Amino acid sequence: MVSSCKNSKVFWLLLLVCIITLFPFLGMYEYNTKGEPREAIVSQSMLATDNWVLPRNNGGEMAYKPPFFHWSVAATSLIGNEVTEPTSRIPSAIALTVLVMTTFVFFSRRKGAVVGATSALICLLCMELHRAGGNCRVDMVLTAFTVGAFFLFYRWYEQGCHRLPLWTVIVMSLATLTKGPVGVIVPCCVIGGFLLLKKKPFLIVFGKLFACGILSLIIPALWYYAAWQQGGQEFVDLMMEENIGRMTSTMAYESCVEPWWYNFLTLTYGLIPFTLILLFGLFSLKGVSFKSSCNDNWWRRFCKWLFALDDVTLFSFAGAVIVIVFYCIPQSKRSVYLMPMYPFLAYFIAMFMLWLAKKKKKSLTIYTDLLAVLGLLLFIVFIVIKAGLVPDTIFHGKHAPENILMLHNLASLGTWYEWICILTPTIVCAYWWHYRRHTTDNVRYVFYSMFIVLAVYLAVSGAYKPAALNAKSSKYVIAELQKVCLESEGNMYEYIEVGEKALGDPVHYFELNFYLGNKIENFRKSRPSHGFLLIGEDDMALRRSEFESQGYHFDSPSYISPRRVAGQVLHVYRFHR
Repeated sequence: MVSSCKNSKVFWLLLLVCIITLFPFLGMYEYNTKGEPREAIVSQSMLATDNWVLPRNNGGEMAYKPPFFHWSVAATSLIGNEVTEPTSRIPSAIALTVLVMTTFVFFSRRKGAVVGATSALICLLCMELHRAGGNCRVDMVLTAFTVGAFFLFYRWYEQGCHRLPLWTVIVMSLATLTKGPVGVIVPCCVIGGFLLLKKKPFLIVFGKLFACGILSLIIPALWYYAAWQQGGQEFVDLMMEENIGRMTSTMAYESCVEPWWYNFLTLTYGLIPFTLILLFGLFSLKGVSFKSSCNDNWWRRFCKWLFALDDVTLFSFAGAVIVIVFYCIPQSKRSVYLMPMYPFLAYFIAMFMLWLAKKKKKSLTIYTDLLAVLGLLLFIVFIVIKAGLVPDTIFHGKHAPENILMLHNLASLGTWYEWICILTPTIVCAYWWHYRRHTTDNVRYVFYSMFIVLAVYLAVSGAYKPAALNAKSSKYVIAELQKVCLESEGNMYEYIEVGEKALGDPVHYFELNFYLGNKIENFRKSRPSHGFLLIGEDDMALRRSEFESQGYHFDSPSYISPRRVAGQVLHVYRFHR
């Protein structure tokens, strides 16, 4: 009863930390990459057209992924009937919160509240998951469903694998509706590998998991059928390319093609700042013997170690290894693909940190000292920028305007809530030097190090990140476009050379199109008689003679952007034919 009460208190405290850390900052920075507005505009189209199956956007393009994430964004945007930056990011923030809380529940019930809380906090604070939890992308929602299926499958194992794991089937169905069949394949591979390590009969394991997989595809199949009725062969080709072609490396175009070791590189920076404790911890292993008293070779020693693990640790090991091996197979590799293995890695890092706290306190102290120094250094750099001691002339090249604006944005920070965010890690880091001399509970060092990271994230999310990312946004163009591109004089059209040549995943003015309410059409496909053309400076120099030979006449540019948009200086022309 005491343990249950303790877990309950920690649960609600963790939930409060997630809410404070994530939700207040979702609307503080504008879209500044192509990924977020590309997903948000699908939900925007759903609300505008009432087509919840396969809406068209960006000049007639269909979405590249199934619709559950877009349904979620549309649902969180229903109150104002408008998709905005914060409403589009709420599903990802909820997904990360659910992931953190389920990680805590899973490990605390089996390993205790300290291990569960440490693992959960590592999930919340590692850079990859924390960043994804504030983005309008499908990956965080997919990760929450995938990890949820992992944990539900393990509970099914604890119950003897007898009955149909109905909740697991439902969760995998939702994962499939988020990003395709990978939402079924990965959970089944993980639990299947674990069951085989537990020496369960292969045919029985395969049969049960195959049945679970098939049942999980029933609900998604309804959407695929409805989408096929709307999209026809074009939809079939797109889904085959995105699901089969991406996994078998037979896509018509290259998408995030990287070597196998790229996955390990992304894990290294994705686990920041906890990568550092692993680095410091290696020095603490000096003098710790891993040799076996027997004369077995390394493989036999590894197998003995592996099969001596308790079930939770073995399951976590199998889950981490199977996920990364699975995503080493396709040529397409992105850091977010590996996010389902982070709760398992968080468990091992938590166990390692707690071991350091008991056996090698010096390494943990040095790690926390470094975090405190970096937190104080962050404030010093801000003061230097605020004082105007960094000249604009240090920036050169094509990105200089964005970098200069970023510098000016940082220097202009100064509202009361920005100062609260900025000063919080400074105070927390400064207090560390007092705290470290007056505590005898080494385990508290683990949580204070995370408290420092949490405080730094507060400053980054509440002040530094919006100032930096808003300098990269194209939203400032919208006011000018609305002045010069009057609806009474024609529609807006885009032409992007690399987008026209792309075999898949074409480039569009995603940010502009979202903020304009999906009003930009494709110039080459529409062949309009009059209107406004949005085109890059280089693309216009390349294609102007061709367009004029087709009978188009262009006035002088109505607008020229001061900074690059989608890689080029944007020109806006009034044209007629």
